[in-house]
Amino acid sequence: MRKSNDQTMKEALDSMLKAFKLDGKLQQLKLINSWEKIMGPAVASRTTDIKFYGKKLYITLSSASLRQELFQERERLVGLLNEESGVEMVEEIIFI
Repeated sequence: MRKSNDQTMKEALDSMLKAFKLDGKLQQLKLINSWEKIMGPAVASRTTDIKFYGKKLYITLSSASLRQELFQERERLVGLLNEESGVEMVEEIIFI
């Protein structure tokens, strides 16, 4: 009798992502896509770029006053982002 190799589609995709070491990138992409949900439309409309380099999140803003305001709240933002992702993905936020 053959060994059953049945997996759900989710299990198969998760295995493939882990095998190709893409699971972390997928989580980063999900977090970037949830930026507007976390920060609101006012902040999202002034955000021009978001990139991950390791566990550092680089956020480019078009408003200097908003950049200063968010800079003062960056520790709280790290907590919000990590809570949204479910794992500690962000150690530091750098506003450009």
